[in-house]
Amino acid sequence: MATFGTTAGFSGIFSNFLFRRCFKVKHDALKTYASLATLPFLSTVVTDKLFVIDALYSDNISKENCVFRSSLIGIVCGIFYPSSLAFTKNGRLATKYHTVPLPPKGRVLIHWMTLCQTQMKLMAIPLVFQIMFGILNVDHDKDTLVG
Repeated sequence: MATFGTTAGFSGIFSNFLFRRCFKVKHDALKTYASLATLPFLSTVVTDKLFVIDALYSDNISKENCVFRSSLIGIVCGIFYPSSLAFTKNGRLATKYHTVPLPPKGRVLIHWMTLCQTQMKLMAIPLVFQIMFGILNVDHDKDTLVG
């Protein structure tokens, strides 16, 4: 469970690094890196505990369903959440410190998405790791219950 959360934390750090470079933000580095390392870690660990570990302890879930849940938790809490958090935090900092051209009024999200298109594609790397660790996490949790 801790390795699953740790990979989510590293995914948050990676996404923050990518989006900081994309938006050319140099301010408030410690604040963004700290929150993007801890929040995905905590959300992944808590969600995994609630939806996978507790279901395994109560023996109400099949192993296939458990693998699906764990992979889904890895995708949502380990990729989408840190990516969207890094995207919005660094986008706001870029607007605050004027490090990138300001978007046209009413088209902020579209402007930022076209600006960071390649960085969003690079988030496929941690996506593969999160799915892989989600599957391995289920095997580890099941062995822990048996042993």
